[in-house]
Amino acid sequence: MSATPMHNAPPDRLSRRRFIAGTSSILGTVALASQALPARAVDIDAVRVPALVIGTGYGGSVAALRLAEAGVDVHMVEMGMAWDTPGSDGKIFANTTSPDIRSYWLRTKTKQPLSNFLGFPLDKDVPRHTGILDAEEFGGIIVYQGRGVGGGSLVNGGMAVTPKRENFGAVLPTVEAAEMYGTYYPRANAGLGVSTIDPAWFETAECYRYARVGRKHAQRSGFPFVFVPDVYDWDYMKREAAGTATKSALAGEILYGNNHGKKSLQQTYLARARATGRVTISPLHKVTSVAPAAGGGYTVTVEQIDTSGDTTATKAMTADKVFFAAGSVGTSKLLVRLKATGALPRLNGEVGKGWGDNGNVMCGRANHMWDATGKLQSSIPTAGIDNWAAGGAFAEVAPLPTGIETYASFYLSITRNPHRAQFSWNAATGRVELNWQTAWKQPSIDAAKTIFDKINAKEGTIYRTDLFGTYKIWGDHLTYHPLGGAVLDKATDNYGRLHGHPGLYVIDGALIPGNTSVNPFVTITALAERNIEKIVATDL
Repeated sequence: MSATPMHNAPPDRLSRRRFIAGTSSILGTVALASQALPARAVDIDAVRVPALVIGTGYGGSVAALRLAEAGVDVHMVEMGMAWDTPGSDGKIFANTTSPDIRSYWLRTKTKQPLSNFLGFPLDKDVPRHTGILDAEEFGGIIVYQGRGVGGGSLVNGGMAVTPKRENFGAVLPTVEAAEMYGTYYPRANAGLGVSTIDPAWFETAECYRYARVGRKHAQRSGFPFVFVPDVYDWDYMKREAAGTATKSALAGEILYGNNHGKKSLQQTYLARARATGRVTISPLHKVTSVAPAAGGGYTVTVEQIDTSGDTTATKAMTADKVFFAAGSVGTSKLLVRLKATGALPRLNGEVGKGWGDNGNVMCGRANHMWDATGKLQSSIPTAGIDNWAAGGAFAEVAPLPTGIETYASFYLSITRNPHRAQFSWNAATGRVELNWQTAWKQPSIDAAKTIFDKINAKEGTIYRTDLFGTYKIWGDHLTYHPLGGAVLDKATDNYGRLHGHPGLYVIDGALIPGNTSVNPFVTITALAERNIEKIVATDL
């Protein structure tokens, strides 16, 4: 999603857009860096903007749309690429089974969630590039994050799950459930384009044989098997299966982006935001500092980077209001550093705390030969096993889109895990660190075992030990669902206003204290809808 060209901007907004106008063309092609268009040099030192949004994921996209609808000009700064230019193969995104220059954020070797398969390591060398998936390594955990215009919506499976109402009190204890379930969850689901698979088609679709096997095993062991909504275009997937549309989900596209059927933020909130004419997006730009400006508002320092990750320019601008939406990790790291280094000294001591992994843990089961899961597997999961009330686990029945028969069932579990980590500033290294410990995953493993030990005993099957290393059962080294670090009503007030610095807001997953009991992006979106409505009504 590239920026609106300067010549299309109304004259009264040109001064506010000079920051982006000269840099919108540095989109970064997904094929060769030499194809990227050069940015024009623009003096932005005197530019003042009404609202700056740091990040283009779920919270940031909601904020940008609603601010623009209220008549506010919005600049969005995105560290990743625009992802609107096809590579040499004619596709914007790379296939899951064939990672390439597009796949990883500034790595020289892939860091795939499944590191091994059938005894063979899967990771391979790739050119260093501003690719779409960041595997950010901390001391005890790898955090997978989307990099690009659209944030995590580019790389997730699209499972758009609203938590059960009875679980909501533990998710966001200071938020009224009635308003969330009556207004903001429905608004989020509508804005995201959420829908559910046709159950009749599910029963016959070859690409969901793996999910039907998962259902049979779950139900035979007495566990509820539930369909969950998604943001995939199900009519498009039916055409994929019929051979009348270019295959996307049925070509294994998920981990490094989906070229056709998935409704990412590029097609939903961000498209609507840009259509207002008030929102401009600057990819390949990274905010490094936010500090009070002498004349009011905040001075924001931004580094422009190229597709090798090198800084090509450092810029400054002033924003009346700044919305932190860089994701749980990005927002938390930035705020912790700004507080520790004195840029934002009045942030309170809750900044950096309350971070969790949504209880993520992965595993695979080796099925019998009569339980084939299918060579063709849709990369879009559509169902799960709900044992939250009894065992503290919700297990997504996930695909293994390898193109071969594996006789394996694969699961990503979301579990009730009490452990919370903290981000802190290490002055000696000049880096923000996270104190998560891998051993803290044990409650998640125990919760997942309440499902899969029982299924294995019933079916006479065993765990796969070849997916996460050598003789390793549990994928306990990662999370797809980082949450917390600037918790609502602690680091902020109850609507995301940061304490100590009026005009600064957090509006992303950093607000949510570590767990949502299901896939989190609908809750992040709904909370952003709630908070921005209040902010627009009272702060503008």
